Amino acid sequence: MIKTLLENFSPESNSLLWLITAFVLAFFIAFQTFPTILYVAKQKNIMDEPDSRSVHADTTPTLGGIGVFLSLIVVMTLVGAFLNTKVLLLIMGGLTILFFLGLKDDLTVLSAGKKLGGQFLAAALLIVFTDTRIIGFSMILDIDLLPYWVSVGFTLFVYILIINAFNLIDGIDGLAGTFAMSISGIFVYLFVNANDLSLATIAIALCGALLAFLRLNFSKKNKIFMGDTGSMIVGFLLAFFTISFINMAQTNPESSYFRASPALAFALLFYPLIDTLRIFFIRIFVHKTNPFKPDKNHIHHRFIKAGFNHVTTTIIITVINVVIVIIAFNLTGIILNGQIVSLIFYGSVLYTLPFLVKKII
Repeated sequence: MIKTLLENFSPESNSLLWLITAFVLAFFIAFQTFPTILYVAKQKNIMDEPDSRSVHADTTPTLGGIGVFLSLIVVMTLVGAFLNTKVLLLIMGGLTILFFLGLKDDLTVLSAGKKLGGQFLAAALLIVFTDTRIIGFSMILDIDLLPYWVSVGFTLFVYILIINAFNLIDGIDGLAGTFAMSISGIFVYLFVNANDLSLATIAIALCGALLAFLRLNFSKKNKIFMGDTGSMIVGFLLAFFTISFINMAQTNPESSYFRASPALAFALLFYPLIDTLRIFFIRIFVHKTNPFKPDKNHIHHRFIKAGFNHVTTTIIITVINVVIVIIAFNLTGIILNGQIVSLIFYGSVLYTLPFLVKKII
């Protein structure tokens, strides 16, 4: 009976139930895993020690990424037989590479070169074996299709940019997890509309795992950080979702986002990308220091200095980014170059407004 049921079951015919199940399963696994991770971290004293850049005064476990990783791997293993096995296996391979690199960095210290090498390898696996890449610029600056190897190289660059930009916003309670969960939720909608249930399942599983993580990330008594383990695997998935969305649109002339996908992808990740660009500009041209030298000049640090607490800062940044995405999706009728210029303008204005309101109040 069970064999017959499995043979006749189609996730596409029960997509809503399927996605709800994936979300609940991911949440439950992560929820049950985190207490054990907290216990081991405290017993073995695997904690983050506050330094001059920290916004916390207490030592805190940094192994939150383990729970997120285990949750995603279990869900993808269980659903693999029903969905795109090739894509799921390659994603699992990439996640595993970054998981062990991030774990080593959280437990000891890993050089930037080794982390970068692991990111290149994980991204290359998906680009080469699934041919999921940015095939052109959709006429940005009048550039359309790219030669294959230029396309591969540029897609690798985008992976590295997004992974590390996401890592840079993991500086206050809840921000990285809440931001990633909100964007993953939007990707669920986009992938369902594109009839790609495999990617929609991974995106909603990430939402479930992050929701369980945020319960402790916001906690005062049992706080846990995402760590490099978490930021790398979550950043990697957000990069994969972004590139997959662009690829789907660019390879389908009938898509509503055929020409607009680069601007929409930029809007989805506007906060980490614009914050990274801003911080590099400040370090290079204002402070004249190494652009990779950590500091407290990120936008979220500015919010904290202005008097906003962690929760309020996280909510404001996430809500603004969602508003930016909504505006971007309503401007798809204008030319792509116009969308990008407009995005940079209204996005920058929206992130400036909270500071002006704070001064008035």
